[in-house]
Amino acid sequence: MINNTTGSYRWAICTLLFFATTINYLDRQVLGLLKPVLETEYNWTESDYSYIVMAFSATYAIGLVVFGRIVDKIGAKSGYTISVTIWSIAAMCHALVNSTLGFGIARAALGIGESGNFPAAVKTVTEWFPKRERALATGIFDSGSNIGACVAPIMVPWLLGIYGWKAAFIITGAIGFLWLIAWRLIYKQPEKHPKLSAAELAYIRIDDTESEKQAETDLSNGIAKHKISWGALFSLRATWSFIAGKFLTDPIWYFFLFWLPSYFSTTFNLDLKKPGLPLVIVYSAATLGAVGGGLLSSWFIKKGWSVSKSRKAALFIAALCVVPIIGARFVSDVWAAVGLIGLAVAGNAAWSSNIYTIVSDMLPKNTVSSVIGIGGMAGAIGGVLFPLFIGVILDYYKGIGNLVAGYNVIFLVCSVSFLIAWLAIHLLTPKIEPVEVNA
Repeated sequence: MINNTTGSYRWAICTLLFFATTINYLDRQVLGLLKPVLETEYNWTESDYSYIVMAFSATYAIGLVVFGRIVDKIGAKSGYTISVTIWSIAAMCHALVNSTLGFGIARAALGIGESGNFPAAVKTVTEWFPKRERALATGIFDSGSNIGACVAPIMVPWLLGIYGWKAAFIITGAIGFLWLIAWRLIYKQPEKHPKLSAAELAYIRIDDTESEKQAETDLSNGIAKHKISWGALFSLRATWSFIAGKFLTDPIWYFFLFWLPSYFSTTFNLDLKKPGLPLVIVYSAATLGAVGGGLLSSWFIKKGWSVSKSRKAALFIAALCVVPIIGARFVSDVWAAVGLIGLAVAGNAAWSSNIYTIVSDMLPKNTVSSVIGIGGMAGAIGGVLFPLFIGVILDYYKGIGNLVAGYNVIFLVCSVSFLIAWLAIHLLTPKIEPVEVNA
C-alpha cells in the first residue's frame, strides 16, 4: 500500500516548487511593469530597453548550463539554495542603480541567479514523481511563472504608487529569502525521507524502464554513476529536440512577459500605475494553460495512449492555441485583444508543461538537469536575439507614428513559432522513449 504521508509530501514539494517559480517570475516581471516610469526617468529608447532585457537573457543562457551541471552534481536542495540567494540579492540591487548601465548589470546578475530555478525544479519532479504524473507536477510548478506575472500587475503598481519604484524592487526581491527558509527546512530526497515506504518508492518508479530502475538502485546503494560528457549529451537527437523546442518558443514567452505591459499601455492607454485587470486576466489564462497542459497529457496516458503519443498530442494542441494571436492586429477593443492574447499565453504555458517533461521521458535522471540547462540556454539565446528584433521593429514603427503596426509584425511571428517548433521536435524524435547514454 502506498504511504499517504509521503504521497502528500510529494505534492507539498510540488507546491514549494510552484511558489519558487512564482517568486522567480514576480522578480523578473517588475522591470517590465516599471518600464514606462523608468524610460521617462532615464530617457530610454525601445532599443535601450531591449539591451537591458538582452543582458538578462544572455546571463540567463549561460547560467542555465552552469546550474544544470551544478544541480546534477550537488542535488536540487543545495542548487536551489544558491540560485534563490543570488537572484533575490540581485533583484533588490535594482533599487541601488541610477543609470541604464546599472540596470543592465543588475539585470545580468538576476539572470544568473534565476537560471537555477527550472533545472532544480525539473530535477525535483523527476526524483519524486512517476512519468504519468510528471507533466501535471511540472504544469503546477510552471504555473507559478504565470501567477508571478499575474500578481505583479497588482502588487507592483500598488508599491509604486505608495512607496516608489525603488521599494518595488526591494520588497519583491526580499520575498525569496522567506521561501528559502521553508525549502531548507522541508525538502528531503526520496532516499532520505524517513517515512518513504517501499510501495511509495515503487510507485514513483512505476513508469521507469528496468535500466532506469537499476540506475536508481545503484545510486541508493552508493554505487557511483559514470559522469556523462557534454559530447555524449550533444550527440543525442533527444537533446537537440529539446534545444529546438526551447529556442523557437522561449523568446515568445519573453515577449509576453517583458512587452505586454507596454503593449497594453501604448495601444489601449492602460495606466500602469494602477492594478491592470487586462494583464491579470492574460496571465491567469496562462495559469490555466500550464495546469491544463499537464492534465491533458496525463489524461491521455491514463486512457491508454503511449507516453510519446500523449506528449506529442498535448504539444500540438498547445501550439494551435497560439495561432489565433495573429488576429490581435484586427481588433480595436481591449477585451478582444485580451481574449486572443490570453489564449496564446495559455497555449505557451501548456507547451511549457509538456516540453520540460519530454526530457525526463527520454533521458536518464542523472542527465536531466544538464539537458534542461542546455535547452534553456538555447531558449535564452533566442531570448537575446528576439528582443533585438523587437527593439528594431518597435523603434521603426514608433518613428513613423504607427507603433501598433510594429506589434502586429511581432504577433505574426508569435503565431507560427510553436507549430514550427512542434514539427522540429517530431522530425528529431519521431518517438519519445528512453534512450541509452554512453559516458
